[in-house]
Amino acid sequence: MIVFLRGLFLVVIASMLWVTSWASLQCPLFAVPRDVFAHPWFVATMFDAYWGFTTFFVWVCYKETSIVSRLAWFVAIMLLGNIAMSSYCLAELFRTPTDGKLAEVLTRRHDGAGKLGPALAVIGIAVIALAWPGP
Repeated sequence: MIVFLRGLFLVVIASMLWVTSWASLQCPLFAVPRDVFAHPWFVATMFDAYWGFTTFFVWVCYKETSIVSRLAWFVAIMLLGNIAMSSYCLAELFRTPTDGKLAEVLTRRHDGAGKLGPALAVIGIAVIALAWPGP
């Protein structure tokens, strides 16, 4: 199961990095037309995505005992979405031996802030700052 999940989340992160890069080359992040932002299905999709991000973050809060780590992962997940989420899952899965139990991945808790969450939070903030429309 661990090997399958590693493969799954590698596909998720690779496809999200690809589609995000492709979209960025097609259109700047904040150049989406107002009609799109106001469309009911866009709004519904955003609610669905961010409630999913929030649900995942609740699990991260259980696993991460450090407030710094929790805050960093919150910023990373809210700004990078599935890129941050799949990074978290991959980090957890690669901490677990191939023959390890899935319960270890789901319930093992961590002390300390770690480096991945803060690094992704900084990347997420940088992406938003660089994409923000100028005056």
